Amino acid sequence: MTDLQKNREEILSDIAKAASTYGRNARDITLMAVSKTHPFQAMEELFACGQLVFGENRVQEAQEKLPSGRPQGMRIHLIGHLQTNKAKKALELFDAIDSVDSLKLALKLESLACKSLPILLELKTAPEESKSGFEDEHALFQALETISSFNKVSVKGLMTIGPLAGSETEIRKAFALLRTTAERAKQRFPELDFSTLSMGMSSDYRYAIAEGSTLIRVGTRLFGPREG
Repeated sequence: MTDLQKNREEILSDIAKAASTYGRNARDITLMAVSKTHPFQAMEELFACGQLVFGENRVQEAQEKLPSGRPQGMRIHLIGHLQTNKAKKALELFDAIDSVDSLKLALKLESLACKSLPILLELKTAPEESKSGFEDEHALFQALETISSFNKVSVKGLMTIGPLAGSETEIRKAFALLRTTAERAKQRFPELDFSTLSMGMSSDYRYAIAEGSTLIRVGTRLFGPREG
């Protein structure tokens, strides 16, 4: 077993333990391998042992490293900020856009998409200026009034990045906000799907599992330190 495969098995075991601790079913939690700055060969190695979902941060990096043909069943999501002028290329590269942070971007994706496009809407749950996302629930719901009528863009849930530095209480508060926002969104827009909650990374995914995460994004603990 390679180091990558060993790391993955350890993380999956940790997810199962956390799920058990917090009364969750581990099968309801998907591990996303955040492969930014790591070569496609590493992604292939993980795919060979059952890892299906990968996350990339930048359109340009993905364009440079992803082959035109990829293994059937491998799903690659964009999880970093997407500028509208790169939306067309993003649609060519990614199976889903998990970081839609404005109505402007959603409108652009809807106008360009040739088929159904799964998206997650990114919500700010911590006050850090560096974070992207809808500012609050009101802004998110305003955008959803329009997005709910789209034909190609298909909402699958919400995404957030927790506080980069904070106590367990602060981090869990941010994740709980995403969960309760999704619950209210489902009541307001029952025709849409809010079942995916993408929250939790290498340093805080246990807290995210406690608060209902269904998709955790792990890079460093899986691949090791970033390359480049």
